[in-house]
Amino acid sequence: MAEYNATSPYSNTGVYGNYLDVLTPRVVSASQSDQLMTINLTYQYRPDLLAADLYNSPQLWWVFAARNPNTIKDPIFDMKSGLEIFLPEQSRLFKDLGL
Repeated sequence: MAEYNATSPYSNTGVYGNYLDVLTPRVVSASQSDQLMTINLTYQYRPDLLAADLYNSPQLWWVFAARNPNTIKDPIFDMKSGLEIFLPEQSRLFKDLGL
Protein backbone atom coordinates (compact mmCIF):
# COMPACT_ATOMS: atom_id res chain seq x y z
CA MET A 1 0.00 0.00 0.00
CA ALA A 2 1.37 3.40 -0.98
CA GLU A 3 1.64 6.14 1.60
CA TYR A 4 2.10 9.84 1.05
CA ASN A 5 4.64 11.82 3.06
CA ALA A 6 3.89 14.79 5.31
CA THR A 7 4.53 17.35 2.53
CA SER A 8 1.78 15.88 0.33
CA PRO A 9 -1.75 17.30 0.16
CA TYR A 10 -2.89 13.65 0.09
CA SER A 11 -1.20 12.42 3.28
CA ASN A 12 -4.53 12.35 5.22
CA THR A 13 -6.33 10.50 2.42
CA GLY A 14 -6.57 6.73 2.56
CA VAL A 15 -5.07 4.53 -0.14
CA TYR A 16 -6.62 1.27 -1.27
CA GLY A 17 -4.35 -0.76 -3.51
CA ASN A 18 -3.18 1.72 -6.12
CA TYR A 19 -6.10 4.13 -5.66
CA LEU A 20 -6.77 7.11 -3.42
CA ASP A 21 -9.91 7.09 -1.33
CA VAL A 22 -12.19 10.14 -1.25
CA LEU A 23 -9.99 13.16 -0.55
CA THR A 24 -9.56 14.12 3.08
CA PRO A 25 -8.32 17.71 2.76
CA ARG A 26 -5.48 18.93 4.91
CA VAL A 27 -6.28 21.98 6.97
CA VAL A 28 -3.83 24.83 7.41
CA SER A 29 -5.26 26.88 10.23
CA ALA A 30 -5.08 30.65 10.56
CA SER A 31 -2.81 32.27 13.12
CA GLN A 32 -1.89 35.77 14.26
CA SER A 33 1.67 35.01 13.12
CA ASP A 34 0.60 34.60 9.46
CA GLN A 35 1.86 37.33 7.17
CA LEU A 36 -0.13 39.06 4.45
CA MET A 37 1.64 39.04 1.08
CA THR A 38 0.79 40.47 -2.32
CA ILE A 39 1.73 38.04 -5.08
CA ASN A 40 4.23 39.56 -7.50
CA LEU A 41 5.18 38.53 -11.05
CA THR A 42 7.91 36.21 -9.77
CA TYR A 43 5.33 33.94 -8.14
CA GLN A 44 2.43 34.42 -10.56
CA TYR A 45 1.10 30.91 -11.36
CA ARG A 46 4.06 29.42 -9.44
CA PRO A 47 3.09 28.42 -5.89
CA ASP A 48 5.95 25.90 -6.04
CA LEU A 49 8.52 28.70 -6.31
CA LEU A 50 6.95 30.59 -3.41
CA ALA A 51 6.93 27.42 -1.28
CA ALA A 52 10.57 26.73 -2.18
CA ASP A 53 11.60 30.26 -1.18
CA LEU A 54 9.56 30.35 2.05
CA TYR A 55 9.74 26.75 3.26
CA ASN A 56 12.66 25.24 1.28
CA SER A 57 10.19 22.73 -0.17
CA PRO A 58 8.40 23.18 -3.50
CA GLN A 59 6.22 20.20 -2.50
CA LEU A 60 4.33 22.54 -0.14
CA TRP A 61 2.77 24.42 -3.09
CA TRP A 62 -0.72 23.40 -1.93
CA VAL A 63 -0.39 25.14 1.47
CA PHE A 64 -1.36 28.56 0.10
CA ALA A 65 -4.72 27.32 -1.22
CA ALA A 66 -5.36 25.41 2.03
CA ARG A 67 -4.63 28.53 4.12
CA ASN A 68 -6.61 30.88 1.82
CA PRO A 69 -9.66 28.80 0.76
CA ASN A 70 -11.87 31.83 0.16
CA THR A 71 -9.27 33.48 -2.10
CA ILE A 72 -7.64 30.56 -3.92
CA LYS A 73 -9.82 27.88 -5.53
CA ASP A 74 -7.31 26.83 -8.20
CA PRO A 75 -3.88 26.63 -6.54
CA ILE A 76 -2.04 27.53 -9.75
CA PHE A 77 -4.16 29.83 -11.89
CA ASP A 78 -5.57 31.85 -8.99
CA MET A 79 -2.02 32.83 -7.95
CA LYS A 80 -2.08 36.04 -9.97
CA SER A 81 0.03 39.12 -9.52
CA GLY A 82 -1.68 41.56 -7.15
CA LEU A 83 -3.56 38.88 -5.17
CA GLU A 84 -3.20 39.22 -1.40
CA ILE A 85 -2.83 35.97 0.55
CA PHE A 86 -1.84 34.93 4.04
CA LEU A 87 1.39 32.96 4.45
CA PRO A 88 1.61 30.51 7.35
CA GLU A 89 4.66 30.95 9.56
CA GLN A 90 7.19 28.21 8.81
CA SER A 91 7.70 26.81 12.34
CA ARG A 92 3.96 26.58 13.03
CA LEU A 93 3.24 25.08 9.61
CA PHE A 94 5.95 22.44 9.98
CA LYS A 95 4.67 21.55 13.44
CA ASP A 96 1.08 21.23 12.17
CA LEU A 97 2.20 19.05 9.24
CA GLY A 98 4.47 16.89 11.36
CA LEU A 99 7.68 17.89 9.58
